Amino acid sequence: VMKNAISLLMMFCACVFASHAESNKFQTTDMEGNKKVLVAFFSRTGENYAVGNIEKGNTHIIAEMIVKETGGKLFRIETVKSYPDEYTACVDAAKTEKESNARPEVKGDIAVEDYDVIFLGYPNWWGDMPMAVYTFIEKHNWDGKTVIPFCTHEGSGLSGTERKLKNACKGATISEGLAVKGTTAQNSQPQALKIVQTWVKKVNK
Repeated sequence: VMKNAISLLMMFCACVFASHAESNKFQTTDMEGNKKVLVAFFSRTGENYAVGNIEKGNTHIIAEMIVKETGGKLFRIETVKSYPDEYTACVDAAKTEKESNARPEVKGDIAVEDYDVIFLGYPNWWGDMPMAVYTFIEKHNWDGKTVIPFCTHEGSGLSGTERKLKNACKGATISEGLAVKGTTAQNSQPQALKIVQTWVKKVNK
């Protein structure tokens, strides 16, 4: 009887484990066949368009949701010199950087080369990624990686940044990106989470 009970328990555990593994294909474990996932993002706090002063950036919120769905490693791209808290001043600084094709210095780093799938997040600034994201990209070898972009915006969507990533992340495969409104990320997080969940399942096929 004891042997049968142990056998049934082992079968049950195996089924639960298999079900969990199937629903978490992105999980960053050492299990054979699982892909190592990185969720790298740039995000800004302070005064933001349409949402006022925020303590956690719009893109940061979406990045954490993606980590929850994939089990990936979270890394924040931060500049050494902070952007102005005041919205208009930040917009002006971002425009100046874009026009000069600047590469602002960033704090710390993470070895992209150690991961298979990299979710790369950013706000849409002047129809492009913030220049600090390019600083991060250009530090690494992207050959053979899968890059999955996501951005926050207030009407501009991804603005062709998928194509720009293809040029910047040489040798990488760029998957279908996700654009979420900053107002949704801040004020309608259950809705934002559903959008993220649907998208993650789609790119994980």
